[in-house]
Amino acid sequence: MLAILKEYSTRFAFPSFGISDIIEIFLIAFLIYKIIGWFRGSKAGTIIKGIVVLVGFTVLASILHFDAILWLLQNSLTFGITAALIIFQPELRRALEELGKGNFIASLFTFDTTEGTELFDEQVITEIGRAATEMSRTKTGALIVIERGISLQDYEKTGILIDGKVSSQLLVNIFEHNTPLHDGAVIIRGNRIVAATCYLPLTASQDLSKELGTRHRAAVGISEVTDSYTIVVSEETGAISLAYDRRLIRNLTIDDIKGILLRAFSPKDTEKARIKLWKGLRANEDKSEE
Repeated sequence: MLAILKEYSTRFAFPSFGISDIIEIFLIAFLIYKIIGWFRGSKAGTIIKGIVVLVGFTVLASILHFDAILWLLQNSLTFGITAALIIFQPELRRALEELGKGNFIASLFTFDTTEGTELFDEQVITEIGRAATEMSRTKTGALIVIERGISLQDYEKTGILIDGKVSSQLLVNIFEHNTPLHDGAVIIRGNRIVAATCYLPLTASQDLSKELGTRHRAAVGISEVTDSYTIVVSEETGAISLAYDRRLIRNLTIDDIKGILLRAFSPKDTEKARIKLWKGLRANEDKSEE
């Protein structure tokens, strides 16, 4: 009996596991954690989620012996790698640039100690609402982009850094006619105005009304490539609009804007809240079309 147990114990013995192996595991885990955190703040983050789902689906297909699906996935791997290189081209280029400047390695060992301490809260929404109300009354054109999950750093670099706390007075002053900072977009991250006079991509959509100008097209354009919310004040009519998720909702009241932003930036942003937000946006779209 002892001989049998000894034979089985040797057969299922664990491989040697030393201190160097533990260090190696921690290093690999740390690098993966930092790289995921680096991609999380970019457009690549949403695509990585899709890739993870596909990998999980591949494993499931392998376990269940779905041979046809496995064949399709394996034969599309080459095309998938090529597509990933094209899709991630801006992120890969930025990583190589930072690596060349020596910033990438330093960023691996940098922890954001301010994360979560300065949030986009109801007070910030109130200040933005006051500014939008005043600029609507005076027909002052404005373009205010509010960052969410996807980083706006690439667009932030096209403007002038501000790094000031969000206030209605500062926003109104930035967009005042004939001031150096009035042309372009303001980017808000948390409770800070990080930059002004920023350039945004213009949408190529033909669905927008011909009466809408560059501000509205820029608002829709940034919503096509990020998950940000953009508030637009028309210089001609004073009407307030909101761009999000490739759509533009026009002729909103300040209460509409506040309600949408409060739901969108709530810490308890469940799927139920998303459905309510979508319904609210659709209702406002129908109202604006009438």
